[in-house]
This record gives sequence, C-alpha cells and structure tokens, in this order.
Amino acid sequence: MKWTHTLRDFQHFLRIERGLSENTIVNYSHDIEKLIRFVENNAINHSPLSIDEATVQQFIYEIAKVLNARSQTRIISGLKSFFNYLVFEDYRKDNPTELIEAPKIGRKLPDTLALKDIEKLIAAIDLSKNEGHRNKAIIETLYGCGLRVSELVNLKISDLFFDEGFIRVTGKGDKQRFVPISSITKKYINLYIQGQRQHVPYIPEFGDTVFLNRRGKQLTRVMIFTIVKRLTEKSGLKKNISPHTFRHSFATHLLENGADLRAIQLMLGHESITTTEIYMHVDRSHLAKVMEKYHPRT
Repeated sequence: MKWTHTLRDFQHFLRIERGLSENTIVNYSHDIEKLIRFVENNAINHSPLSIDEATVQQFIYEIAKVLNARSQTRIISGLKSFFNYLVFEDYRKDNPTELIEAPKIGRKLPDTLALKDIEKLIAAIDLSKNEGHRNKAIIETLYGCGLRVSELVNLKISDLFFDEGFIRVTGKGDKQRFVPISSITKKYINLYIQGQRQHVPYIPEFGDTVFLNRRGKQLTRVMIFTIVKRLTEKSGLKKNISPHTFRHSFATHLLENGADLRAIQLMLGHESITTTEIYMHVDRSHLAKVMEKYHPRT
C-alpha cells in the first residue's frame, strides 16, 4: 500500500466517518506529509504498513530540531490518529506511535481585550468608506456572538433569526448551533444588509451570504485577518490582535460577569467542557466575588 493512497483513504475517513472540518483534515494531512517526505528523503524502504517505531522516533527527533513543543505535540497527535486508523481498518496490527510521548507544554492562555480596547477598534472604522458599515458589523458579530473566522465568512442571511434573537452557526464538522444575538449586533448587521450590501454586484452563488467583498463575492478568512490588522494599526493599540481575539474576549467577558460555563460552552460550540475551562484561568478575580455573593457561609 502506497503512502499517497493511504493518505487519501485517511482523508476520506476523517471527512465521512468522523465529520471533521476541511481545515482540520488539511492539518492532519500536512503532518502525515512531513513523515512521508522524511521517509523519501532518507531512502527508507518502509510503507505505511511496515514503518516501525524506531523510524517514527527518528522522524520526531528531526522535527524537534526545528519545531517548538506545541508544534511537535500537534504532529505526534496527527500521526497517532493516522496509525490508529490503519489499525482500526485492520491494515496494521500495531500502532508504531503508541509508546511515543508528546513533549510537555504549558497551557497557553488566550489573548483578550478590555471593553475599552474593543470600543477603540470600532471607533477607528471609517464609516464614510464603502466598506465601513460592513467592517463594523463584522467586528460587532465577532465580539457579540463569539464566532470563529470560518463561521463568520460562511454566515448566511437565512441563518439570521432576528425575531427570535438567535443566529444559526455552522461550526467545525458542519455541526450547527444557535447563538443568541444582542440588539446592538442585530442593528449593525441590518444597517449593512439594508445599506452598503445593496450596492455590490449580485452573484446568485453568494446571494445568501451575509458578508461580501466589493465584487459581490464571499469574504475570505485572509480578508478578515487583514481588516482586523488594519484596524489595530489605525487605533494605535500595541497588541497582537486577530479575529480570534474577539472570540476569546466574548467568552472571558461573559465569564467575568457571572455567565455559566456550560452556557458559554454551548455558545462557543466546544465539544468538551475542558476546552471552555481554559477561560477560568484568564482572570480569577471574579471568582472571589461569586463566592462572596452566593456562598451561604460568607
């Protein structure tokens, strides 16, 4: 069995059987491709069915020279999934990565913004420009609903249930969830849809897409990053801000103001509560207030 054929079957398995997103599948594929290049560059005569632990360990030693612990951990995780798949399909009897341990890494806390920083970014938007109201609606939606970039660019007009106070979001693995939307976020989305969006060329393929570029096509992930970067520079904030920073700020501010962790998990679309728990480490100051307010012995 050749590496390329096995990788293609693995991608099909991730897409159909596990329902993973295309971004996740691409990341897994890149990890396996690194191993394939290592085997080919070193003239190692091993197929996916015969490669042994020693060869995989040698590959890990090589990548450790150029990649940090977090990147190493991600690649090892990808390899484990790949060989677990081969065992699951009875192509192999063993997993050569089973005894390979990932390096220990600290838990990276997400970057967040204070409310005054977010307001400063929004104030930097030039509403006299054609894209002004669109960009304001984008920032308000990222922060107001805690969306991922991919969820934002794929948001449809048919996903907006404003009368009910929700939007329908398609997240990782095409899993859908309903997220509450505030009146202020609804206001700026409506201003954009009923205003500037009416003046871009109509393309049937993107007729239901909320956020469009000046040619009437769906915005790309890269364009959202560019919008945020330009606003950061214009606002004068000396911080590393990405679209994901608004999602982290959304969750952190909810938690600080007493929101239930389980409710935040549902709104963010996290499969596991442990993923959401990282926000407990961002700012613990509010926990003392919760204890003081609600515990009967205080």
